[in-house]
Amino acid sequence: MSNGLNRDRVLEAAVALADAEGLGAVTMRGVATRLGVEAMSLYHHLPGKKDELLDGLVDVVAAEIHAGLAARDDGVRDDWVADVRSRCLVAREVVLRHPWLPALLGSRPAIRPGVYTLYDGVLGAMVSGGCSYRLGHRAMHALGSMVLGFTSELFSPEAGDEDATPEALEAMAQTVPHITAMVAAELHDPADPTLGWCDSQTEFEFTLGLLLDGIERSRRAGV
Repeated sequence: MSNGLNRDRVLEAAVALADAEGLGAVTMRGVATRLGVEAMSLYHHLPGKKDELLDGLVDVVAAEIHAGLAARDDGVRDDWVADVRSRCLVAREVVLRHPWLPALLGSRPAIRPGVYTLYDGVLGAMVSGGCSYRLGHRAMHALGSMVLGFTSELFSPEAGDEDATPEALEAMAQTVPHITAMVAAELHDPADPTLGWCDSQTEFEFTLGLLLDGIERSRRAGV
C-alpha cells in the first residue's frame, strides 16, 4: 500500500492507543486517526474489522511475553518450579505495561494461539520436571490466569468508588466485620505495581509461591 501501512504497524498503533487512552478508545476510527489515515484504509490489513483488531491486540501482547521468555537468562530451566515462576513473572512484566489485557481477554470468544502456547510452555516445564499430566491438568486450573501475568479478582471496585471511606467501612463492619477489617488493614504500597484492587505484585508473587509449593508437594507424593 502506498501509505506504508501493514498489519503489524496497525496493531502497533492500536496497542499504543490502548496504553495511552484505555481499551475503550480502540476503534477502527481511533486507530486510523492515530495513524493519520482513513478508517477504510485499515480494512485491507484487518478484514475482520473490530474483532480482528481486538484479537490482534491479544496476539501482540502474547508475542511480547514469548519474546521475554526467549530472552531469559536466569538459569531456571533445570528447576520446574523456578521455571514456571519465572514464566509467570515475565508475563506479568509485560501485562503491567498493558493493563487493559485482562479485560480484553475476558471479552474474546476464543483463545488465541499465542495464549495456548504460553500454557503449553508451562505444562512442558512441569512435565520435564517430573510432574504427571494429571498433576499438570490440575495445576493449570490452580494457576489459571497467573500464567498470563494477572489474577482474576473476586472484588474489584470501580475507580473512584467511595466504599472504602471511614464512614462506609463503619457501616460495612456491622454485617461483614472480617472483610471490613481486612480492607482497612490492607492498604497497598503506592510503589507496589498493581493490575487491580487486589492484584498487586506482592499479592501475585505470594499466591504464585503458595501454588507452586503445593504443586511440588503433590509431585513428590506421586500425584
